[in-house]
Amino acid sequence: MTFEIPIKHILSSDQLEDFQNSQTHTNIVTFVEQLNESVINVKLTDDVEATRIDHILNILEQVQSIASQTPPIDNKASRFGNPAFRTFHDEVEKQAPTLHAALGVPEAAIPELQAYFVNSWGNRERIDYGSGMELNFLCWLYCLRQLGIVDERDHKSLVIRVFWQYIKVMRILQSTYWLEPAGSHGVWGLDDYHFLPFLFGSAQLRTTAGPSNRRIPGHPSPKAIHVPEIVDELAKDYMYFACIKFISSIKTASLRWHSPMLDDISAVKTWDKVNAGMIKMYKAEILGKLPVIQHFLFGSILPYTGRPPPASSEGSGIHRGHVHEGWGDCCGIHVPSAFAAAQEEGDRARVIEGPGIRPVPFD
Repeated sequence: MTFEIPIKHILSSDQLEDFQNSQTHTNIVTFVEQLNESVINVKLTDDVEATRIDHILNILEQVQSIASQTPPIDNKASRFGNPAFRTFHDEVEKQAPTLHAALGVPEAAIPELQAYFVNSWGNRERIDYGSGMELNFLCWLYCLRQLGIVDERDHKSLVIRVFWQYIKVMRILQSTYWLEPAGSHGVWGLDDYHFLPFLFGSAQLRTTAGPSNRRIPGHPSPKAIHVPEIVDELAKDYMYFACIKFISSIKTASLRWHSPMLDDISAVKTWDKVNAGMIKMYKAEILGKLPVIQHFLFGSILPYTGRPPPASSEGSGIHRGHVHEGWGDCCGIHVPSAFAAAQEEGDRARVIEGPGIRPVPFD
């Protein structure tokens, strides 16, 4: 197999349509569904076989170490992204070949996998993060599976150990460097940055592999996200509740104000329906939206086989390399990180998964 450095290909709605009808799209969706099925009724605290993923966890530990060695610079005059993130990003890119070699990735394949890995941690120039970067990490895991570094037996541990550790590291980066939400409005109301923890988290809360319209007595319902005591109790076991706890730790007021979509989802009767809805939403709002997929990287493992880009794709600066088909949702407008509003510790300060985080009034 001939490997190649992944590049962007999708610049128009026509190309997006080609992608949605491609084998690459099918492979990504199938991978998400396989990971999803592997964690049904599985807790974060459950014992899983982790021998084959130890090296991957070591890589994530190394990334966290790079962050700890790269403190934010004094940037009190701005509530936007901290420039020290670029130094962190450069160091991750510098160490990526060595980290992949230690993982057992063939030398010829390292540049291809490295592209997904490096771009999993945020955008270096914009100092932001969103669902597209999260998708890069998913694609990195997919590439590792395709190369035989992991296999289907590891799906469960890839979600509740590797992916969840990735989320923990991202929370540190988001709170340390005040990463801005990518685009103009984060991930459509789930939280400012992530989608997949809610998708996999809702699968964890399902009690059966098949569809069910019945709620199990004693099992927390989707409405339980509004009860702080239940959220605190279940956050250690379920991604979904851990994410709700995280959101509540940095934003005050009701979920219906700062996270209206999560509030709407809580009215669904069963986790089976929530999970099915999350998968549909992921295909529509992440894999089906040009503002996200125009930044998707295609290589030999995840190839692009559609139409060529339109002739009008040339541009300059941040607008170079893609076509604008609307306002605000493409390159977005700068949105300061919620962490930036909490730069001074207060009496209510508490640490969730980043350095200092205190509740921020929603305004």
